[in-house]
Parts: sequence; C-alpha cells; structure tokens
Amino acid sequence: MRFTLTLAAMAAASATAMAADSLPFHALSYNAKQIKTGECPTVNSVRDDLKVLEDFTKEVRIYSVNDCKQGEPILRAMENTDWKVQLGLWVGKDDSSYEADKKELLRLAGLFDFKKQVSAVIVGNEAVYREEQTQAQIAAKVRDTKSALTKLGLGSIPVTTSETWPSIDKTIVDAVDYVNMHAFPFWEGVPIKGAQDKMFQHIYDIQKIAGTKEVVVGETGWPSDGGNFGDSAPTIQNEEQYMKEFICRANLENIRYVWFSAFDEAWKPTTNASDVETHWGILDGDKKPKIALPMYDCKGFVPNGTPGEESQSESNDESESDDSANDSSDADESDADGKNDDDASDELLDIESESADDRSDDASGLESEETETSGAMSVTGGSVLSTAAAIAFSAAALAASSFV
Repeated sequence: MRFTLTLAAMAAASATAMAADSLPFHALSYNAKQIKTGECPTVNSVRDDLKVLEDFTKEVRIYSVNDCKQGEPILRAMENTDWKVQLGLWVGKDDSSYEADKKELLRLAGLFDFKKQVSAVIVGNEAVYREEQTQAQIAAKVRDTKSALTKLGLGSIPVTTSETWPSIDKTIVDAVDYVNMHAFPFWEGVPIKGAQDKMFQHIYDIQKIAGTKEVVVGETGWPSDGGNFGDSAPTIQNEEQYMKEFICRANLENIRYVWFSAFDEAWKPTTNASDVETHWGILDGDKKPKIALPMYDCKGFVPNGTPGEESQSESNDESESDDSANDSSDADESDADGKNDDDASDELLDIESESADDRSDDASGLESEETETSGAMSVTGGSVLSTAAAIAFSAAALAASSFV
C-alpha cells in the first residue's frame, strides 16, 4: 500500500473521518487499577475514569479480565452506556493464566451484553515477542477462544491476538479475525522527525502479510518524560508531534488504532532500559490533559511521502532557511536530508541493548500487562520484514521491557 491521495482527496477524507468520529482517539489503552497506587478498581473508580475519558474516546482496551478481576467492574460501569471495551486474555509461559482468563471471560459473558459492550477479544499480548509462546500456540488459543464464544452465540465478536510487528506471520494471520500489531518508533531509537515514516512502513509491511484482513494498530504512542532511548527523546513536544502525525495519517488511510495510553500511571515500574514507563498517558497522574486542547489538529496536514507533495518536515526545514538559501542550496539541502534519513536507519542497527528484567508468568502477579515493548525476537515464515532491522529493534525493545 502506498499513499497516493491528492490534497483535495486528503481534505475530503479528513472531513469524512472527522464527521464519522468526532472524538480524537479511536480507542485508548487502559488499566483500571488506581493510577497512583495500583490498587484494584471498583465500579465507581472505573465510572470516574470513564467520565474523564469520554471527551477523548468511547472505547478502551484492557489486557486481562482476570487481573484484579477488572473485567467485571469495567463491564458493570459501561452498562447502559455507549462505551465499548476490547477484552484481553493474558497468555504467559504455560497455559494457567490463559485458562484462568478464559474462564473469567466466559463467566462475564453470562452476566453482560457482550454484543453491545465488547468490540473485540484479544488473546495474548506480545507473548510471541517474549518467547513465551510460538505463533502456532497463540493461533491455537485464538481459535479455542473463538470456538468457546461461538458456542455461546457470540461468534460475531472479533477475536485476535496482539503482537509486535516482527512477530506476526501467516500462522497468526490465518487464525485471527483481524491483525492487531504493535509498533513504537520510540523504542527503535529514531528521532521524532523520522518516526512517522518508520511507523507507517511497519504498517505497510504487515498489510502485505495480512492480505485481505484488516490491520489495526493495537498499540502505539510516545512518552512525554524520562531518559532518551537512542535518538528518541521523550518530551511533551515530541509526544504531541507524533500524536498528530500518526493519528492524522491513520485517519487519512482509514487505519484503526489504539493509542497507548489513557493515563500516566505512577504504580508502574521504572527500572527498565529507559525510565519512561510512567509517562505514556494523554492524561497525567491527576487525570488532567498533558497537551493543550485540542491535542492535535489535522487541518492542512500532509503526510510524509505523499507523491508530488513535500513532507511537513521538509516544508518546515525550507521555511526556516528561505531567507538564507537560494534554489541551488535548497536542492543540496534536500539531498542532505535524504542522506540523514539513511544514516538514521543505519544507526538503528547500532543500538546497544541492556539485559531484560526477569519476568514471571504468574498471572496473579501482573503489574504492567500493557508495557509498550513493541519488538520481537525473530522474523518468521511469511514475513516480508528486514531480519537485521527486526533483530536490532528486538534487542532494544527487549531491554526496555518490564513485565510480569
């Protein structure tokens, strides 16, 4: 897939997208635990969260219905509303966590109107990336969950898994109702200027593997504070820029996504490769917007790589140098920009990884189930991705991962 819309067509597509969805985010990654203490949620605490979030989205994704038994208070808080939830089943090294989450899912299916409230069921979160499951094992669990829901008359609910982009292969594609991919340019150590193109190249690669199945971005985002990771700088300005560039381009290309994440969560660990873990939210620890409203504006947005149109970053560079550059120097500058982009890609392969924290597969000890690792250990059958790039990304992401 390549982006070939004219400016007029892009403006029309943008207007259509805004008319179809007036809220700024398709969906948000959410953990119902108390954001400062990590204590388990109540129905009232979830209602309070949803009240805050309703100005931004009407759909959230959770990672385990059984962790803190949070599936029930979330569904209870959503009763008689137009909120929807993507329910997660946790999958670890053995089948115990999966079986516990599946049991809880089926119990909840008997209590709540899944057809109204549940937009998807997601079996596993980066389990292949963590090398706790193979693609074949995850595919079998997806089919098992789909079968269990179908027996309850809930076969219309989409079932998928959520994996880092290099972990997705034909085995996974064949098993899921739609492909749910994670990608974080931040964890690839790229500067913010190159993040938009890096992200969408991953999307295009997975679309090639997915064939006719829809590709949804299950997680992406940018942290607002903490230590740099390679050339990736976690700042409010970069979070705002990545948010605008990703969401505006995703809207133009009709790509659904889940933004990571709803809140900054102080209870999360900060001992991984970069101390950004508590700074991924669109709202801070007091549930206040971190970016001035509206958080982004797609008016006049032109994505990088649009044929016949200059990219936004190129336009900004040229406007800054107009007073001092002539046509010849502009051409030289354009060549230099191209070289810098190539250099940035080469530098990705040089990122050194730190050893990953030890992980436990005990579902009762979940602390950070939606950690934004977004790498993978290898590239397997059916993938069209660069093995060298995937390995480099994997090492960087694995070092950054904090998990249970």
